[in-house]
Amino acid sequence: MSPDAALRVVFMGTPDFAVPSLRALVDDERCNVVLVVSQPDRRSGRGQSTRPTPVAAAAGELGIELFQPPTLRDNEATERLGETKADLFVVAAYGQILRREVLDLPAMGCINVHASLLPRWRGAAPIHRAIAAGDAVTGVSIMQMELGLDTGPVYAMHACMIGDTETAGELHDRLAESGAQLLVDTLPAIIDPAHEPTPQPQGRSTYARMLDSSLREVDFSSSADRIAWHINGMSPWPGARVRVNGTSLSLLRARAADDAPTGRPGEVLVADRTLVIATAQGAVEILEAQRSGKRRMTTRELLQGYEIEVGSVVNAP
Repeated sequence: MSPDAALRVVFMGTPDFAVPSLRALVDDERCNVVLVVSQPDRRSGRGQSTRPTPVAAAAGELGIELFQPPTLRDNEATERLGETKADLFVVAAYGQILRREVLDLPAMGCINVHASLLPRWRGAAPIHRAIAAGDAVTGVSIMQMELGLDTGPVYAMHACMIGDTETAGELHDRLAESGAQLLVDTLPAIIDPAHEPTPQPQGRSTYARMLDSSLREVDFSSSADRIAWHINGMSPWPGARVRVNGTSLSLLRARAADDAPTGRPGEVLVADRTLVIATAQGAVEILEAQRSGKRRMTTRELLQGYEIEVGSVVNAP
């Protein structure tokens, strides 16, 4: 297909999750990605150096024009997007809500690649929230965008099981790839004016609010299952943390322990080859952890060079 006959697409995205979708559109001969829009580059790391967003870096590698406005709420940004004369805007974790003037620009509307089975987990952190809630199944949705937050009708969904000890980081990578594949598979339905997306069911939505550092705390007065879900859902970021021997320890993978002894919530029950901590209901086994300044490791590796005393209580004052 010639570039002139291909669908003119503006792609909007910022983090790693969006990169496979961008690459899938670029590789699809039905599409001509004429512009990539990403959030402005920000300072990060100890040296506070400016680094391009993952999508901005991918656009540079692919040789696609990049636009990084601080906001899409001004007329200048809207005019720049209108100049593309795009048929379709594709959005994947861009990080801003699009106003009506932007939504109305492309002839075929705006499509969103969202990492949940809508209407469950609308919002900013659907992957983390699905694991932390103990969901057995999640997936990706291709949705037509409207003014509401992830409320638009859905073209297609792809479901997948969540592994028993799967972390948010691992599920993120799986859903990024499956979302990209579902996007290109759904293109015929998106561009067919006779095909109508399916409205989301009313009254069944949940909201995946944005993550913050307060979620690092682990409350051992909860059940073992809930604590394990929380640890896995917060891994690798923001990371669930506890205080052990007066220092911080990040817990990065866990599961409810079978046949564990009982103890006070937060009490270390086993600290030999594995780490088992009592909860209000059962005990949780820590499978991977990380000390400050050290690499991520299995608890067996951790305990070879870091002594944790059985009977001690994590997070003790």
